[in-house]
Amino acid sequence: MRDIGVIAVTARGRAAAERLAAAWPGTVRTITAERPAEALRTAFTECGAVLSFLAVGATVRVLAPLLGDKTTDPPVVCVDESWEHAVAVLGGHHGGNELAERAAGVLGCRPVITTASDSARTTPLDSYGDELGFTIADHGPLAAVGAAVLSGEPVRLEGAEAWPLPPLPDNVSVSARTPLEAVAAVIRVSDQRDDGRADDGPPTVVYRPRSLVIGVGSARGVSADEVGGLIDQVLADAGLAPESVRAVATVDLKADEEGILRAAAQRGWDVVTYPAAELADVDVPNPSEVVRAEVGTASVAEAAALHGAAGAGRGAELVAAKRKSANATAAVARVRPRGRLAVVGLGPGARDLTAPRAVAELRRASVVVGLDQYVDQVRDLLRPGTRILTSGLGQEEERARTAVEEARTGAAVALIGSGDAGVYAMASPALDFAGPDIDVVGVPGITAAVSASNLLGAPLGHDHAYISLSDLHTPWEAIERRVRAAAEGDFTVCFYNPRSRKRDWQLPRALEILAEHRPATTPVGHVHNASRDGEHITMTTLEEMLAGGVDAVDMFTVVLVGSSASRAVAGRFVTPRGYTWKG
Repeated sequence: MRDIGVIAVTARGRAAAERLAAAWPGTVRTITAERPAEALRTAFTECGAVLSFLAVGATVRVLAPLLGDKTTDPPVVCVDESWEHAVAVLGGHHGGNELAERAAGVLGCRPVITTASDSARTTPLDSYGDELGFTIADHGPLAAVGAAVLSGEPVRLEGAEAWPLPPLPDNVSVSARTPLEAVAAVIRVSDQRDDGRADDGPPTVVYRPRSLVIGVGSARGVSADEVGGLIDQVLADAGLAPESVRAVATVDLKADEEGILRAAAQRGWDVVTYPAAELADVDVPNPSEVVRAEVGTASVAEAAALHGAAGAGRGAELVAAKRKSANATAAVARVRPRGRLAVVGLGPGARDLTAPRAVAELRRASVVVGLDQYVDQVRDLLRPGTRILTSGLGQEEERARTAVEEARTGAAVALIGSGDAGVYAMASPALDFAGPDIDVVGVPGITAAVSASNLLGAPLGHDHAYISLSDLHTPWEAIERRVRAAAEGDFTVCFYNPRSRKRDWQLPRALEILAEHRPATTPVGHVHNASRDGEHITMTTLEEMLAGGVDAVDMFTVVLVGSSASRAVAGRFVTPRGYTWKG
């Protein structure tokens, strides 16, 4: 979000502005003026968002004459004098709701969200596909289509199958076979120019995906008018919507061609360039040996369009073959979009230790894959229509394969696990199976080790090692070598999977190895169900653990054993950082 204009006229408001500025450095701009209304108008016209410490009514009266379009107006949030409520007044789905929640998080107040889709937890239609760059062809039918979705009426969804879009409620069907007379509304994803609402049909909202790449070649010195006119004609003849163009592509020899650059800029499109050697490898229907002799590739327009579209997805198709003017050529290719896999760490269990980004990914996912007990923790965060695929303990490989295969169909998938997905969790097996045909993002989470460490004190204050004691997939000989290396290196050690009903001897053996290299009084801490119901924290010593303390440890416990420098201070487990502090 761009700079946030804060309007504060009282001491309480100014204190809030200072707190927000400290929390969001470089973002908050406190607007001062002789009259609050003047400051508010300045913030609205100059800032990317507005936080008003004025009454909602006063704010609305001042801003009403300035309102244009909700997709371009800055979002506005009002906070009351007592910091009890942060009210999203304008632009709820375009940053207002998010800003209200962020402000509430800093000031300790309650966000007030009144947009209907958010109240029903459904995906808001006016931001559907925003993450993918979708635009809406005509906002007119949006309210009627949104009402049909929220009312549970039958709504037909067309053209969205291959895009990693968020879920919509079950009354929104992906079946294009449903007759139009049987539905209350239509949601359509299309890059076709005339693919809109029929006058006698149900209300239809059309989303323009960023699915087209225009390849352009030219002679030196070509004019912007000629390039632009050719592009416009090619799109029109192919029935393609200019709003769906994601870029103009050409050979790198044309990176400074003013006519191409200006024609693209006039239409709000980026220009991307590729080396001739890369374009020469692209199979095209209309190669030219003349072009090959001049620039080193038999095709510029078709090859650049296909190459650019393929790089943006999992392949491309040529939808408008090369067209020539006196000094330019143009062709259009369509992206085959990639599915999306988010590997999400939920943290140690407590909801307030789950990262906001993880929550956002769960709300975006149309398919959620995970261990049944982890899915149960977050069901309330999932949007209606989300497909949930669960399995039990020991089926990690199946979950990873399932998540990748779902993403390959074009879906937006969240593969969830506890703690951090990259630490003894699902990221590793999933990335083993994931190829370049899907997009993958990782969302970090607070690990069990970090959660337990903070409950115990600061045992991980210096170098440390994580070791899993489960020998189900790793031979014990390898585990023992790692424990011995950590012991000899004098690392603080965190044991995952320390003890189960069938594996009850591994933890004592690991502790015996550590005891060969550090004092019997070395602090040991273990935490059961860190940050969850039934949390239990134990501080003890290496000697006491070997004397029978392991009996309290199970698979829901994290065990931390100090280094030779670790010590107990006021009942807390501390590993010094090794600095010599100056007085």
